Amino acid sequence: MNVDVLVIGAGAAGLMCAITAGQRGKRVLVVDHANKPGKKILMSGGGRCNFTNMGTTPANFLSANPHFAKSALARYTPWDFVALVEKHRIKYHEKELGQLFCDESSKLIVRMLLDECAAAGVEVRTSCAVNQVRKVEGGFRVGTAAGEVHATSLVVATGGLSIPSMGATGFGYELAKQFGHTVLPTRAGLVPLTLSGKHQERYQDLAGLALPVSEAKLGRQAFRAGLLFTHRGLSGPSILQISSYWQPGDDLRIDLSPDVDAGDWLIGQRADRPAAELKTVLGELLPKRLAQRLCELWFESRPMRQYREAELADIGKQLHDWPITASGTEGYRTAEVTLGGVDTNELSSTTMESRRVPGLYFIGEVVDVTGWLGGYNFQWAWASGHAAGEVAG
Repeated sequence: MNVDVLVIGAGAAGLMCAITAGQRGKRVLVVDHANKPGKKILMSGGGRCNFTNMGTTPANFLSANPHFAKSALARYTPWDFVALVEKHRIKYHEKELGQLFCDESSKLIVRMLLDECAAAGVEVRTSCAVNQVRKVEGGFRVGTAAGEVHATSLVVATGGLSIPSMGATGFGYELAKQFGHTVLPTRAGLVPLTLSGKHQERYQDLAGLALPVSEAKLGRQAFRAGLLFTHRGLSGPSILQISSYWQPGDDLRIDLSPDVDAGDWLIGQRADRPAAELKTVLGELLPKRLAQRLCELWFESRPMRQYREAELADIGKQLHDWPITASGTEGYRTAEVTLGGVDTNELSSTTMESRRVPGLYFIGEVVDVTGWLGGYNFQWAWASGHAAGEVAG
């Protein structure tokens, strides 16, 4: 079989690339070893797909080259994808901070992409593994479960290592190395943090307890969002966000009360309720079980009148700068993304084409560009896929 463009991977980036190339009149084939396309799209956003973020900027991405994503993001914006969603009459809403979700189901986004593929003459084959890739004169010869394919351009959209239960593999990285590309070290991102030893013992029976607003801090990086205690450690949006920056041994701090000056509030409570115990008062600022635990371990709970102002101010400072000693992460099993990947220094930021092998492209999560939580990774998939699709073939 001969095609202009062969896309390996039927996820968000791969399908967008295929649509864009197909609309240019190119013969496009998409193959994926999984049994259905868009698996990550289907499970994202609790089944409602946080398909973009209207506030997307290059600053919302981690990469060894922070400038790499600028060109693709500028040329295919969240408004471009929203226009496609609206064309298909998919209802959506903004949840918070520019995050757009389907009103109904993620299935509608996958259906939309497959309908666009069909309209552009793109063929999508699932349960079709790739077993061999060779560079030949005039393109690439690729062995697949459905036979050999000759393609002028080859686009690698295989994703990263996150959530292996959904079929994630390191195939894209292996392919990059086969063609002489550097693959930067990978690790789990947007992932719960784990505690061990006494640090875990202190909190593990608080599993399921949520703090609606917290601020996770690591050096100059900080994220304000919800926090959740788990059996193994900490999760919730603020923790998932900071996890992409965290490395073992880093000094992680949590502001347990970012919206209220805890010291001033406690001093005011002492004046208003001198007979109330500290644990009772703190139970109105924080979840009661957390307030109780803090008083058991760190703050001796006495009637408020027995504290000096300086002592209450100090307790407030500690609540705003609570130290957490994480031992690790839950790894790729629950990670939403993979940090690291194909070195962007060896790719064109305009087209995603390899600087080493003409006609070879890398897009989406397999590349060393990783977004924050909240629709940014989908926007990178759409933008990088569109960039490659504009020129491949």
